[in-house]
This record gives sequence, C-alpha cells and structure tokens, in this order.
Amino acid sequence: EEDSLSPFIRLQEKKKQARLMQKALEVKEEAFKERMKVITCRWRDLHAKEAQLKTYMEKSGSILKENDKMRIQALKKASKERERKMQKESELLRAKRELEALRNKHQKLCNKVQKYSIFNKYLEDVVKISQFEEIQEVIWRYKTLVRMHKDLLQSQRGHKEMSEQAKVLLDQYMVEKEAEILQYQNELVHLQLRFDQAQSGILPWETHWADIQNTTAKKTLKLGTIKMAILNLFQ
Repeated sequence: EEDSLSPFIRLQEKKKQARLMQKALEVKEEAFKERMKVITCRWRDLHAKEAQLKTYMEKSGSILKENDKMRIQALKKASKERERKMQKESELLRAKRELEALRNKHQKLCNKVQKYSIFNKYLEDVVKISQFEEIQEVIWRYKTLVRMHKDLLQSQRGHKEMSEQAKVLLDQYMVEKEAEILQYQNELVHLQLRFDQAQSGILPWETHWADIQNTTAKKTLKLGTIKMAILNLFQ
C-alpha cells in the first residue's frame, strides 16, 4: 500500500507543480507580449525620430557648426537608442529562452501526470469499495498510519534501550551479590575452622561457638534471602 500510494502522492504534487507552472507560463507569455508591444512602440518612435532627424539635417544645412553639433548629438542619441535596442533584443531573447524552458518543464510535468494517472484510478477504485468518500481521505489515512508506524518504531526502540539498561544493571547487581556470597562463604569456612579449634577448648569456647552458630544461621538466612531476591530480579 505504501509503495502504491507514494507515487500517487507524488502525482498530486506534480499536478500542483504543473498548475503552478502553467500559471507562471501564462504570466511569462503575458509579460512577453507586453515587452513586444513596448519594443514595437520604441521601434516606431526610433524610425520616426530618424525621419525627423533626416528632415532636420536637410533643412539645417546652411548652418554648419550648428549642424555638426546637432549631428553629434543625434549620433550619440542614435547610439544610445541602438544600445537600448540591443538591450531589449537581449532581454527578448532571454525571455524566449525562459519561455521555452518553462514549456519544456511543463511538458515533462504533464508526462509525469499521465504516467502516474494509473494510481489515481487505483485510489478511485479503493474509495468505491471502502468507507472513504474522497481520495484525499485515503491519503490522510495513509499519512496517519505512516506517522503512527514511525511513533511505534520509536517507542519500541525506547523500550529496547530501557530493557538493555535494566539487564546491565541486573548483571552488575548479580556480580556484586555473588561477591558478597563468596565473602560469606569465606567467613563460613573461617568460622568452621575456628569451630574445629574450639572443640578442644573449654566450655566458654563452646558458649562462644554457640554464638557463632547463631551468627552463622542469621547470615545463612540472609544469604538465602539474597539468593531468592537475585532469582526474582533475574526472572
């Protein structure tokens, strides 16, 4: 389902991009038309000015210095006009290239829309046999499930990390308790040796031995309690 819906989502995005591209293309075409109008008007003005300049030059032939001065000014002005014309032609060429690039991009988007149209048909069939009323509801449901899946994976990773940390703490605790058990066993062996030595002694040593037995019993009980606690923690 994820593999089939993802292309459709891309299809919807491509459709949206195609609409935006179509609007941009229309704006560019309108701007191109306006530029053509401006350039045409300027061409007319330039021809009119050239005609006026020619007429003026013919009429003012009697005054050489003034004629030279006006001719130089006219040449400068014509040069500026030529520069402006070249600039406008460059802008027009650039606008044509941009328009052609937009048309190519628009055509590519249209081809992609046509390519992914099968997924639109698939979702329409899904809507017909499901409780959904619109394709957008299917997409929203899909996105919700994807988001819930990601949250679930993140939660599982968190629980796994907590479990690993608890296992490490349990291992540390068991090592510490095993060390305590070993210490108690050593003490028990030491007490057993002292008991063997005390058997040959007098009654006070027997009394002392009885105390030692009581202490040993308490420690043995404590040892058993610790073992049970470790077993419960391990389980």
